[in-house]
Amino acid sequence: MGKIKVENIRVFAHHGCLKEETAIGSDYRVDLEITANLQHSAKTDQLKDTVDYVFLNRIIFEEMKVPSALLEHVARRILNRIFTEDQMIKKATVSVSKINPPIGGDVEQVTIVMSDKRKNFKK
Repeated sequence: MGKIKVENIRVFAHHGCLKEETAIGSDYRVDLEITANLQHSAKTDQLKDTVDYVFLNRIIFEEMKVPSALLEHVARRILNRIFTEDQMIKKATVSVSKINPPIGGDVEQVTIVMSDKRKNFKK
């Protein structure tokens, strides 16, 4: 097994419970860590034998474009897509952070973290 991390993906999107949030938009940060068997690709040196991080980044951008009230909903969609579209992925953790959230204080960011694993994956 091995891990691939795609970190500090910066996205401008329109999520939130307040009407103003979805109209104006905000800056977000997304981090993703996946677990997959990377031993074969380490031997073959072929992209087709691994999880392509360009693919992971594309899914994140596509799902971040779809407005949602809750960051939890966005994270769940990202996890659903990566498990559906790449059978090599055994486990994944996604963090979605709203930068400078409008919560009435000096808060740098609010982050939700969600993990999931394939049903037949034991670890």
